[in-house]
Amino acid sequence: MADIGASLDERRRSIRPLRRLFPYLTRYRKLVFGAIISLIVAAVTTLALPMAVRRMIDHGFQASGSTLIAEYFAALVAMAALLAAASASRYYFVITLGERVVADIRRDVFAHVTTLSPAFFDKAHSGEIVSRLAADTTQVKSAVGATASVALRNLILGLGAVAMMVVTSPKLSGLVIAAIPLIVLPLVAFGRSVRRKSRLAQDTLAEATAYASEQIGAVRTLQAFTNEKLVTAHFSAAVEAAFEAARMSVFARSFLTFFAIFMIFSSVVAVLWFGSRDVLAGTLSPGTLGQFLLYSVFAAGALGALSEVWSELSQAAGAAERLTEILAEKPAIQPPAVPQPLPAKAKGAISFDDVSFSYPARPDRAAVHGLSFQVKPGETVAIVGPSGAGKSTVFSLILRFYDPENGRVVIDGVNLREADPAAIRERIAIVPQDVTIFAASARDNICFGRPGAGDAEIEAAAKAALADEFILKLEKGYDSQVGERGVTLSGGQRQRVAIARAILRDAPILLLDEATSALDAESETLVQTALERLMLGRTTIVIAHRLATVLKADRILVMEAGRIVEEGTHQSLVAKGGTYARLAKLQFETGASAFKGAAE
Repeated sequence: MADIGASLDERRRSIRPLRRLFPYLTRYRKLVFGAIISLIVAAVTTLALPMAVRRMIDHGFQASGSTLIAEYFAALVAMAALLAAASASRYYFVITLGERVVADIRRDVFAHVTTLSPAFFDKAHSGEIVSRLAADTTQVKSAVGATASVALRNLILGLGAVAMMVVTSPKLSGLVIAAIPLIVLPLVAFGRSVRRKSRLAQDTLAEATAYASEQIGAVRTLQAFTNEKLVTAHFSAAVEAAFEAARMSVFARSFLTFFAIFMIFSSVVAVLWFGSRDVLAGTLSPGTLGQFLLYSVFAAGALGALSEVWSELSQAAGAAERLTEILAEKPAIQPPAVPQPLPAKAKGAISFDDVSFSYPARPDRAAVHGLSFQVKPGETVAIVGPSGAGKSTVFSLILRFYDPENGRVVIDGVNLREADPAAIRERIAIVPQDVTIFAASARDNICFGRPGAGDAEIEAAAKAALADEFILKLEKGYDSQVGERGVTLSGGQRQRVAIARAILRDAPILLLDEATSALDAESETLVQTALERLMLGRTTIVIAHRLATVLKADRILVMEAGRIVEEGTHQSLVAKGGTYARLAKLQFETGASAFKGAAE
């Protein structure tokens, strides 16, 4: 995941990635319009203050000016009220806009991540993706909200102050304008450095977050092997690296602020010195010098604030870039422009025709090679073989998680490359060996097989999978929370929830990856009976590591090194004396010996 942006060229090392946020801003034109109006009113009101001050200095302190002073102060109070109202409106509009845009970005990024193909997650770290959804979107919220509004306010104020400086005294403003490039150009250069360092800090923190997420998810394994000190030391090192990267980013921002403020206010002092000489010479009134000085301070303050804001925007641009990298990821598996529909009446016929495939993470090693077989509608086919033979790859290709490099996979006469992946998966139910249980209720976990199913259907599926016997014993029955990853359930109970989920799915094709592997002998017998009822009338493919679970299969395919080396029933394959016979002899003799030893 960390190398997603490695190919980005140098020209993008600016705040330009923030332009990707414009489509989100245009969705809420009323908020944007309200924020801009508030900004303009606040800036114009602020720029009018020096003019009132000049008139008060030049005319209000005369003997006949007591009435004018009262009027000027009353006008200043009115302007202060207008400025306060405009600032409050600006805060409301921009903060609301920031929250709304970030909510949309989080939703879109998460929705996009769920569409990415498994090949993306083969390389990505889930913890880093979560970091981008949380930390990076917070950075963007700051940019779209307060930071952007401060930047726009100071930009308007700075440009307005410079314009008024020219109107007030062209001579003095010429000195200030001449100094601006000497200030702005270094600011831009420093801003790029800040953004690079900010991006590094964000990447380093994301790696630390990903590591922490992984270890917390495996805390039982961690503690079982007494590796608390090891992982703590590793995480501490990652946190220190993130701190050091952040410290470098903060140092760069601090130096940027120092340089900007020093240069800007030094120029103001120089202008004041030249202006005081003109006042003494009588070519400039004190009020005009005061007005010019206030505009100079406004311009200097605006430029100084922009220097700080620029570094914050640069940091937010790094976050926006990381988010847009995810949004720019294209699923490796996409439906064709005009997908070929599957037959309205599903049969469940499956065909592999000379299929070869290598995982993107291991392109030099073929997972399956020249694989060909057919499964008839309603047939139960078991796939056996040693680890790494390619059994699970068959399931991944049927689900169209990947496309074969050569050959084709066909369901009901339709080449899966030409079909919509979602349409394919709607016709498949799977019970994996590594069951996924969500931090939700038992009811919600079963309902994941077919969202929207009624309570009666959910409970019927649980009964068919023999899961209702333990669910009803939970504190709140079907509404009981089962904990993260189903931590409150045993392995066999989690397996039965997964079977109930597949039963509720009621799909014409059933994929079983050693679906009874986590059950004790008694439960295995009962669940096997439930599965046999479920398999009736459905095309079923069973991946079996324990050969006792495939004895009733219509056919058995024996895989080795990505190929089918044998095919037949249990009896015929044992009679051949090949790979299957060797596996069967090893398992059944070992099991018999263990049973005999236990009995003695």
